[in-house]
Amino acid sequence: MPERVILNLLKVEKSSGYSALRKKLRSMKTDRLDALFHAFHDEVFSHIDCLSCAACCKNISPAIRDVDIRRLSRTLQMKPSEIVEKYMYLDDDLDYVFHKAPCPFLGSDNLCTVYEDRPGACREYPHTNRAHMHQILELTFKNASVCPAVKEILAKFESLQL
Repeated sequence: MPERVILNLLKVEKSSGYSALRKKLRSMKTDRLDALFHAFHDEVFSHIDCLSCAACCKNISPAIRDVDIRRLSRTLQMKPSEIVEKYMYLDDDLDYVFHKAPCPFLGSDNLCTVYEDRPGACREYPHTNRAHMHQILELTFKNASVCPAVKEILAKFESLQL
């Protein structure tokens, strides 16, 4: 695994400065937690421009599913096996991820060159507007070390008087 990716993964793994907030969020009812996440997500993304940042594309790789590989294969007019060989490897969780960061499909203008056919995890990132946020709280805390929007969303939770 390239050194830059390893360093960024270590940085993400060390995102443990939220112990009180973790406890607060875990104790919230699912419907309330989801509603607040969705409201904060909409508020934060009303003023954050992902194209000016692209930290996710520059620093981490999504888990890439078979359906994503097939979609990229059609777009790039390559066999799925060629897509995997050229761009990916199987990680410890048995997910395909990109060989290196930044994403091989990130343009110099921070635009995704395969945007319409990007992996599902990219479409959903940073996952702060989905249902059942309790299920991905740890991922959310990890994402805060990469995504300024997630960090801002968590800051809104920290300021709540619950």
